[in-house]
Amino acid sequence: MDNIDLRIIGLLTLDAKRSLADIGSSVGLAPSTVNEQIRRLTASGAIRRFTLDVDPTAMGMQTLVFVWIALREDADETAFREYSKTHPLILECHHVTGAWAYLVKLRVIAPSEIEGFLAELKEHRFLGRSETVITLSSPLPGSFTPKEV
Repeated sequence: MDNIDLRIIGLLTLDAKRSLADIGSSVGLAPSTVNEQIRRLTASGAIRRFTLDVDPTAMGMQTLVFVWIALREDADETAFREYSKTHPLILECHHVTGAWAYLVKLRVIAPSEIEGFLAELKEHRFLGRSETVITLSSPLPGSFTPKEV
């Protein structure tokens, strides 16, 4: 990966819908060459996907929640990881050090959805114990990318 690749990635990070001509003028390449560079970066895995930056409030999902999770001793950790990849409320799932096994980030319409989420974890026999943190505000908002259902 060279400096031009890094500049193209930087421009796409700011606006993934940016035109090939605009990117080309910024990095000194023809639009067709930029297109080929982007295809190469995607094929190599450097660019994994193009996403939308959605306003969660506009989607009616005002509540940002973090759940610390300790799995049951008999839990199937591989099954939990797969479950996390496909659950529509889970935005991020991180295997962490310390007293907890995982930190999960959720976006919900109402706090009452958290109880349903925890009940699902119990039904699947994943949840040993948990601690839930509800965000009051976010001075530096992150991105919100809902999963396909």
